[in-house]
Amino acid sequence: MSDHRTDDEIARLARGTLLPAFGGAAAPGWLLAELERGLGGVTLFAINGNVPDTETLAALTAGMRKAGTPLVTIDEEGGDVTRLGGHLTGSPYPGNAALGAVDDPALTRRVYRSLGAELAEVGVNLNFAPSVDVNTADDNPVIGTRSFGPVPELVARHAAAAVIGTQEAGVAACAKHFPGHGATSEDSHLGVPVVDATLDVLDRRELPPFRAAIEAGARAVMTGHLALPAITGDVPATLSHAAITGLLRERLGYQGVIVTDALDMEGASGAIGIPEAGVRALIAGADLLCMGPREHEESLRAMLAAIGEAVRSGRLPLERLADAAERTARLKEWLAGRGPSVVDRAAGLEAARRALRISGDLPGWNGAPLVVELEAAGNIAVGPTPWGLSPWAPGAVRSGGSSAEVGPVLERASGRGLIVVLRDAHRHSDQRAFTTALLAARPDAVLVEMGLPVWAPEGAVQLATYGAAQANAQAAAERLGLAAGMSGGTG
Repeated sequence: MSDHRTDDEIARLARGTLLPAFGGAAAPGWLLAELERGLGGVTLFAINGNVPDTETLAALTAGMRKAGTPLVTIDEEGGDVTRLGGHLTGSPYPGNAALGAVDDPALTRRVYRSLGAELAEVGVNLNFAPSVDVNTADDNPVIGTRSFGPVPELVARHAAAAVIGTQEAGVAACAKHFPGHGATSEDSHLGVPVVDATLDVLDRRELPPFRAAIEAGARAVMTGHLALPAITGDVPATLSHAAITGLLRERLGYQGVIVTDALDMEGASGAIGIPEAGVRALIAGADLLCMGPREHEESLRAMLAAIGEAVRSGRLPLERLADAAERTARLKEWLAGRGPSVVDRAAGLEAARRALRISGDLPGWNGAPLVVELEAAGNIAVGPTPWGLSPWAPGAVRSGGSSAEVGPVLERASGRGLIVVLRDAHRHSDQRAFTTALLAARPDAVLVEMGLPVWAPEGAVQLATYGAAQANAQAAAERLGLAAGMSGGTG
């Protein structure tokens, strides 16, 4: 199996399974050359400077399509995980937690159809969304508001709606993170989370949304870098034949494209390196390898070499590699027959408004209240996306939440209303301590929780947005009377 013709065939098939990244807003020469040779596609990352604005992105993807027929993929969930311009301003679409709180599948379908239409306009044809994880662990550090909720049936009906809406816009949907990242308390960017559940528990809790997404016609499913001792032992699902081939292909009957989560994540490649992780994922049954934001030309060469060696040594059957490339080719054929849809940003603001939940009675204010926003960085998946009410509240204060800041904040709020903006306070003891101290002196303060509303002091007035997207913030600002006279830019 070492003749030149077979080596060329192996390299061609291997290219068809790869999704490298690149830096900047123009396709580098090496990438265009690889696309001409049959590269599967690329993954766009805001942190790589791939998405400075929609016009530049549209020109970038058009240029790539002159060289080949790439899958152009992105991680655009709406809500807190946004890449398409929203990484600069916040998304005009609320995320899954807000959509689950509204629980109107028709609205979820409409939101995802509009989001898909925006992606299609700039040449993105495979979106790594929706997240269909059932968020059963309140302290989950990586899912949270990215989930439709903690109830499998709720998540399942919105998973189906999101898939249908996305694909009505001519963009392939990708349900993630199989077999479900919602019951973990560790971030797979940093380690290998463990879901210690039997197959029976998985069937009842994690798998219903994936079944619903598959029945709705999801063209792709993404694996998660998490171990299930009852099924995969200590091996993450991305590298597990039992999880990918046994559970997803055979038990759930899924025949579409299986794509890995980014292989640069610690949960996949920390102990073995990215090329070896890619080989093991292909052996396990994956079809497309998302390599990660820092994996450019050199990493592509290393991956091609590792796959070639695995085939020639017999570790990776040539038939398995051909099967992966064939599934990817069929996805491209499906995409070629799709037509675009119409952008409908009003759906985002409608959903954000309907998602608002208020505990207690909002007070009226004479004059502008003081808005205090407590620092709460997003996780690695969320990134440094702007959030909060400050665009609607000139003079808003950002606080680190230290006890030394309580006094000065109370002094500034003297004689005026006080709004305290939190984000997943149940996960941040400093937010809780700071807020409790403020409420002791100002029980009339209003809390705005822009994460999951798990924590609230007894008797406190709380407005929950179920997300920190721009749409969520505008809806909250309107409800609090901060947005009077606004032009409604996200509507």
